Amino acid sequence: MKIDVRTLDDGAAGSIDLDDGVFGLEPRKDILHRMVVYQLAKRQQGTHKAKERNEVRATGKKFVRQKGSGGARHGDRKAPQFRGGGKAHGPRVRSHAISLPKKVRALAMKHALSAKVAANELVVIDGTSLGEVKTKALKERFGKIGLENALIVDAEVDAKFGLAARNIPNVDVLPLVGANVYDILRRDKLVLTKAAVEGLEARLK
Repeated sequence: MKIDVRTLDDGAAGSIDLDDGVFGLEPRKDILHRMVVYQLAKRQQGTHKAKERNEVRATGKKFVRQKGSGGARHGDRKAPQFRGGGKAHGPRVRSHAISLPKKVRALAMKHALSAKVAANELVVIDGTSLGEVKTKALKERFGKIGLENALIVDAEVDAKFGLAARNIPNVDVLPLVGANVYDILRRDKLVLTKAAVEGLEARLK
């Protein structure tokens, strides 16, 4: 399929052919959901920790006799019901990552790109090079082409463009190697440079 290429100043810059095998699929919500769950689970730190009975400091002696006290039977003060006792079945340091086949991950990226095309939320621009680092000027350019909430992907992020765009709210800039399903879906618009389109097609074919 063909799509028009625009400039940052909302000018025309020709057109580009998109590979139907990458941008022309029928989006499947189940695959996209699996990929988002995989990404969010993998990025959890998993450093939560609570001390259990074998880790707290307290007497290990049986502090009350077994019978005759009129109270419950207890062994030591490390039991969870006592103040300062160990947590029963508390959180432990672990990885939350789940497995997802490499082919499914690649397919999810294709479906995410296709979903943006189907929703008319894909914008292709000729490049992101800037002459000077001016956040206000770049924000005005984004307003012309309707990029109030967008993810911009380039083969390699231009240093000046990255500096100018990093303080604009709801706008993310990623290099091609960092393009991922979650970030594509969380923004209203996906902006790809011509170099990014070629890179994604080469990566996903």
